[in-house]
Amino acid sequence: MNIAVLSRNANLYSTKRLVEAARQRGHECRVLDHLRCDIIIEQNNPVLHYKGELIKNIDAVIPRIGASVTFYGSAVVRQFEMMNVFTTTKSQAIVRSRDKLRSMQILARSGVGLPKTAFTNYSREDKYLIEAVGGAPLVIKLLEGTQGLGVVLAETRKAAQSVIEAFHNLKARVIVQEFIKEAKAADIRAFVIDNEVVGAMRRQGKEGEFRSNLHRGGSAAVYKLSREEKAAALTAAKAMGLSIAGVDMLQSNRGPLILEVNSSPGLEGIEQATGLDIAGKVIKFIERERGAEPKKRKKSPTDA
Repeated sequence: MNIAVLSRNANLYSTKRLVEAARQRGHECRVLDHLRCDIIIEQNNPVLHYKGELIKNIDAVIPRIGASVTFYGSAVVRQFEMMNVFTTTKSQAIVRSRDKLRSMQILARSGVGLPKTAFTNYSREDKYLIEAVGGAPLVIKLLEGTQGLGVVLAETRKAAQSVIEAFHNLKARVIVQEFIKEAKAADIRAFVIDNEVVGAMRRQGKEGEFRSNLHRGGSAAVYKLSREEKAAALTAAKAMGLSIAGVDMLQSNRGPLILEVNSSPGLEGIEQATGLDIAGKVIKFIERERGAEPKKRKKSPTDA
């Protein structure tokens, strides 16, 4: 097969591993910067150009769309869909997953556990928001934040009111969320591919930090999910329409609580924590969907 990884940086760990895994299984693989793709819309003839050249003969694409370019990146993925090219993540699922509020509403309807969450249209009634999620301490999140950025822990009611007011004055939309003390600055990431949990890790925030993101200096270790946690991860990924997802959850006294479902989960943390070939599992997923078999590599004299 001819596989394309949509990524702005060919040197990123996840991008390199996907290319490596595809080539190891005998497929052609290239990296396309989705921001350099031009979308040509014409009746019954959807096409894409890359650096001025027509993109053709692509069997599958693996979107690695950053949050800051969701609009254009998802439009490129949508164009590939119009061209009947298989994509591991659907364009609509990318858009859906990037909207924190919409995601929480969808997840709530699916029946998975969630931290209690409140949202308002710049309301001045801060005290009601705070009471709605159980009071302080509580977590305040920017709707557009990623990798732990734009997430604030307000220890007191007064601090919470000040932060909410500051964000609202900046016309920044935020959600207010219950703080799960018993999670102890740790969360679980389950990696889902094709309705199967293929690996999981427990991420622990560094001392003095309530966020467990690896980008914020947290550490990760392999983790075995409970039956309840596995079911929650699969339900969350399915509800979001994601065939590949990183499902983040907290351990609480009332069971697993879903924090977020990531449509472009990084491979570095999960592969290093688990020792598993997650990139290879992504390529195998494409092979199953496309009905393609990996080419057998010719054994070289140097192979053991």
